Amino acid sequence: MSAPSHTRSHPAATGGVDIRLPWWAIVLPAIAFVALLLLILNPADGQAAAADPTVAHVLARAKDLLLP
Repeated sequence: MSAPSHTRSHPAATGGVDIRLPWWAIVLPAIAFVALLLLILNPADGQAAAADPTVAHVLARAKDLLLP
């Protein structure tokens, strides 16, 4: 006795693989990236950035360039 096989609704010859991601698979990493970027770009809150004036200066310039 053989098991029934499932057929695809889209044939493989259409030219690509159909991959569908849920909305949170894109939004949550983007939110995490932005949150970490904002934490890095705020040198006033970081003790390590305040200890080295060169790092603080570079981070302040990056913040000025990215956030108008």
